[in-house]
Amino acid sequence: MADVADRAKQQQDHEQSFIGSLFTLPFRFAAVMFLSLGGAIIVEWICMYFFWPEAGWQHARAMLDHELSWLSMGFLQSVVVQEPGRTATWLVQTTYDWLVVKTGLQEWVQHTSDYAATGQRSRGFDMRYMLGVGVSKFQDYGLAALYTTLVFCVRLVILTLAIPLFVMTAFVGFVDGLVRRDLRRFGAGRESSYLYHKARATMVPLVIIPWSLYLALPFSVSPLLVLLPCAALLGLAVSITASSFKKYL
Repeated sequence: MADVADRAKQQQDHEQSFIGSLFTLPFRFAAVMFLSLGGAIIVEWICMYFFWPEAGWQHARAMLDHELSWLSMGFLQSVVVQEPGRTATWLVQTTYDWLVVKTGLQEWVQHTSDYAATGQRSRGFDMRYMLGVGVSKFQDYGLAALYTTLVFCVRLVILTLAIPLFVMTAFVGFVDGLVRRDLRRFGAGRESSYLYHKARATMVPLVIIPWSLYLALPFSVSPLLVLLPCAALLGLAVSITASSFKKYL
């Protein structure tokens, strides 16, 4: 009776943990996205200060043009959206309007910079003048952060379009692993729980790493150079996990 009660309690705890993980999945995904965006902006600022001070925020703008060109040339058709290039352009324009135009940020920055450029200030402490001076000095970093955010949006579209690639490689790896497991089951194959647990532990990082790495890169690179190796490694990990699963339940 004690064993039955313990198994029932373990099953109930497992179901509760699964439901809790499923409920918190969108929040964890949003946290990863915000951390990736913050990391991308910080990396761009550091590189702009040390490696390309002459280019300034124009480097981030050039990255945006390159990412849009990668999307237009490499993703002509998709099962997720009908027109990937137009969708990415619409997303960039909408994000720019909401962040800069509709919030009044563009007009405020322009007026504040113009006020500081005139050199006219009231007696005593002029808060508006000081803000204008600060905006003029850090305007490049603000524009770099803005265009890095737009690059982030384009790369997010590219990663969304690449989801079928990861699903396909995981499915192929799963089928291949099941076939090799059956061959091991009906033959004289040896069990290896160590290999199973190690391969299983790499599946989640192989899904998260492409998102975090590609979104935070401070330079433009073909998505295939990042997505294809990670997708192939994911398929290999799924295949090893399925093939090394225990022969008898």
